Amino acid sequence: MAKQRSVLVVGTGTIGEPLIGLLSVMREQAGIDEIIFHKNSPRLEDRPRINQLVQKGAKLAVDEEKVGQFKQLGILPTYSKLEALERAAVVIDCTPKGTGRKNKKELYEKFEKSALGFIAQGSEFGFGKMYVHGVNDEALAHGKDKYIQVVSCNTHNLAVLVHTLALAEGRDNLKAGRFVCMRRDSDISQESESVSSPEVGDHGDERFGTHHARDAFHLFQTLELDLNLFSSAIVLNTQYMHTIWFDLQLKRPTTLEKIRQRLEENPRIAVTHKHSANLIFSFGRDHGYYGRILSNTVVALPSLHLSQEGTELRGFCFTPQDGNSLLSSVAATLWFLSPGDYTERLSSLSPFFYKEI
Repeated sequence: MAKQRSVLVVGTGTIGEPLIGLLSVMREQAGIDEIIFHKNSPRLEDRPRINQLVQKGAKLAVDEEKVGQFKQLGILPTYSKLEALERAAVVIDCTPKGTGRKNKKELYEKFEKSALGFIAQGSEFGFGKMYVHGVNDEALAHGKDKYIQVVSCNTHNLAVLVHTLALAEGRDNLKAGRFVCMRRDSDISQESESVSSPEVGDHGDERFGTHHARDAFHLFQTLELDLNLFSSAIVLNTQYMHTIWFDLQLKRPTTLEKIRQRLEENPRIAVTHKHSANLIFSFGRDHGYYGRILSNTVVALPSLHLSQEGTELRGFCFTPQDGNSLLSSVAATLWFLSPGDYTERLSSLSPFFYKEI
């Protein structure tokens, strides 16, 4: 077992940076001894945000051969990367797509005896058991699940819709789920080039279309469910938010009143009467943590449409920009550290679960 309850976050990108800050702020409530973050590249333009994270109490770790380069920038690391891994009870990998799986094989497996567990973010299929807080917590098994994959933000959205609006009426209630993920082209914090017009995605998976439905399928398989899911994706020239159109075909008739009630009863779902993504994004900027809404989805109530038979529900919802992934990452971390009361320790984040936006 690890000697300390230390948490190491690898990567300082669009998920890593707010996650480091979030864990630092709630460190005492979470019962964490120290927050360590690993920064790979010594860049002058990154110095202000590194300093801000350190001021919040997080400790910097870098590759041993790069210590001198960071010092030249006036940045003093606390640990080398290997020292941080030796101290870590939980490691959260927030590196770009595919790197987490590579790190697992080349690095993390060497520390399995000292660490309680490892968490990867987003599209890291094969890293470990897929997880969305509030959907499949019961599937996590201590002593067995050493690796957890927190699925992408759009997969969070898709999964919570299915779980709340279909499966709440019976595990066999969903005939089929169809989704179109309209993705923002980049985060406002990124310098990547924007698309000049809508750009459609390929259906690379013969059964599921895109990874969103595939990952959601495997997520529900942890609950021994075999669901009929299919997703498509298109990138839009906006930096605001992802949007999802959904079509849930149900076995049992329902009403819009029941649907709205289900949405209101789920503390991790927000609803809105707004139609525009920029207004949702603005609310998160003004009231969210690091500008993030931690709810799994924001459902646009005016867009809901139920067939005359009451068995086909369609509508639109907005995906909080990585906020849902932040919540599941913190939940998984606390599950490793404090399995008996991890949900209670999450209560400090409740102010950022919005019922209406």
